[in-house]
Amino acid sequence: MSRAIYLLSPTAKEGTIALPMIDFSITAESIDLSRSDTLIFTSKQAVVTADKIDTSWKNYPCIAIGPATKKQIEDLGGEVIYFPKSFYGETLSADIAAFFRDKKLLYLRPKEISFDSKAFLEKEGIVLQEQIIYETSCIKYTLEKKPLKGSIIIFTSPSTIHCFLKNFDWDESYTAVVIGKATKVHLPENANYVVADEPMIASCIEKAKEIKNY
Repeated sequence: MSRAIYLLSPTAKEGTIALPMIDFSITAESIDLSRSDTLIFTSKQAVVTADKIDTSWKNYPCIAIGPATKKQIEDLGGEVIYFPKSFYGETLSADIAAFFRDKKLLYLRPKEISFDSKAFLEKEGIVLQEQIIYETSCIKYTLEKKPLKGSIIIFTSPSTIHCFLKNFDWDESYTAVVIGKATKVHLPENANYVVADEPMIASCIEKAKEIKNY
């Protein structure tokens, strides 16, 4: 039996069944850049949202968390001055504390975040300015849309897992492909999973196709 591959991110990709889990809505009418000299982006969506609100963000050097974020900044004409090898919580915040202590940092972020960088950096004596510019909400589905037994399901963030489980019960026949370790911990207990080789959707799809061909 051929196993279906479901992709839960907002953008459809060839070779997968699109089942987007998240809606995005802009929550800010403007961005206060007056007290900052360096911007922090932790998601592709934050960059896209900032560009819709005020294109002058690209006049500021950026710290990019994740390869997709870095690419989005550069695609829109921004400059990435730092791209950490590790982008998980405390390790990332420690790097920022070490390299950007003298900078006026502004973190353009969603309403909900998985790690409180602001509190961690304050312990290091660094004041991180923050502005919430967008929020996420779960898309609702009927049970008819539930993935078939044996499906391979690609989760690209903790939010996609949370929204999936709001819509559907987890089936033990599923295999999850997760974009990174930070996402993995949000899976249901005892779920079968693999982690993508790189934290990018293309790598998730490649891993899912490997599993499908087992």
